[in-house]
Amino acid sequence: MVAARENLEARARILRAVRGWFEAQDFLEVDTPARVRSPGQEVHLDAIAAGEAQWLITSPEYHMKRLVAAGLPRIVQIGKCWRADELGPHHRSEFTMVEWYRAQAPLAALADDCEALLRAAATAAGRDPAALGLAAPFARTTVRDLWARHAGIELHGDEDARALRAKAESAGVALGSAAAWDDIFYQVFLDLIEPQLAAAGPTFVFDWPAPLAALARPKPGDPRVVERFELYAGGLELANAFGELTDPVEQRRRFEDEARTRAARGRQVYPIDEALLAALPQMPPTAGIALGFDRLVMLVMGARDIGEVVAFGDDRDG
Repeated sequence: MVAARENLEARARILRAVRGWFEAQDFLEVDTPARVRSPGQEVHLDAIAAGEAQWLITSPEYHMKRLVAAGLPRIVQIGKCWRADELGPHHRSEFTMVEWYRAQAPLAALADDCEALLRAAATAAGRDPAALGLAAPFARTTVRDLWARHAGIELHGDEDARALRAKAESAGVALGSAAAWDDIFYQVFLDLIEPQLAAAGPTFVFDWPAPLAALARPKPGDPRVVERFELYAGGLELANAFGELTDPVEQRRRFEDEARTRAARGRQVYPIDEALLAALPQMPPTAGIALGFDRLVMLVMGARDIGEVVAFGDDRDG
């Protein structure tokens, strides 16, 4: 399937606008390896093999953090990423990511970046930001608030999986055989939270529970949550941001825990990125974010399927 010319022309204008916005903000555009020995360790992601003991990147984050640690305080990358077995209206195995980092900046600064970028993208595509609901400041809430409002659940972030399952079942969520903390959480989120976000305007969801920390640092004053937000707009999850963890001991512990979980679930276990761990002590306080460029174009153009906004919308065309 070949995308409509209108969408491809809008995509090109949006890409120029995004690059121009970052250049105006004094970001340095970088280009990190696409094939690596240590892909992302997240439990729910699988990398695509690309040679002996190498994989295509699921995200450029590990190498970009090493650049921040090496003294580059404001960097951006716009490029391809790959994740195995991702196919659907909002997913492709090959997709384009915009990822950027701000050293010595709070996480909220990245939310401000997102608002400006979405408005710039809409304008570049000839769309009125106000008509798309992008003109006013975006809503900002927390995971706990969403669970309380839409599921009637008091979520702490330090309850064990059994306690979380009991809370989810009390809210009427069908969990099947789900027993792991993350599986229970995401089933509740999928059933009760995401439909509410899809009906709302653009919304930043801050303060994610510690079991879903990934590479985010604990929130000062409440270690049960971490400095992380996700941006939702038009029924799309657009971006995922962290106040970056710079403690190599804690990051190693998380990597090792994820490796054990992957092994227990029958997923491939990838080598830990020792170069990243060695660089973390030199990394200043930093906020980093990944935004799905294809989904950004979908939002602006009102597309229902990611295949409508990429030149060849069927993975089989590759």
